[in-house]
Amino acid sequence: VQLQASGGGLVQPGGSLRLSCVASKFTLDYYAIVWFRRAPGKEREGVSCIRGSDGTTYYADSVKDRITISRDNAKKMVYLQMNRLKPEDTAVYYCAAGTIGCTAVEDLYDYWGQGTQVTVSS
Repeated sequence: VQLQASGGGLVQPGGSLRLSCVASKFTLDYYAIVWFRRAPGKEREGVSCIRGSDGTTYYADSVKDRITISRDNAKKMVYLQMNRLKPEDTAVYYCAAGTIGCTAVEDLYDYWGQGTQVTVSS
């Protein structure tokens, strides 16, 4: 396993979760890390991305101002802090790593985590 996502769970609307993505067997520094999610019955969509070259971050409009992506290269970790969660955030969240930079083209990512389930429900 070269990428492992964790931190998902059941949370009430308005709550928070922090997802983690840890890399093994490769150096994280030069990789862009993206978080995708797939909600039931929907296509997988990009949520957020952080570039390896300069740490530039990107967010989908649906999560902007509620989610923060960050990285700790020394620990080979990328985090996705999710606040003010909504039921529509319910999905399996995947992290992926690629050297091409932040792109919505899934095939360009080299490594994928196994996904972690986030459920937002009262």
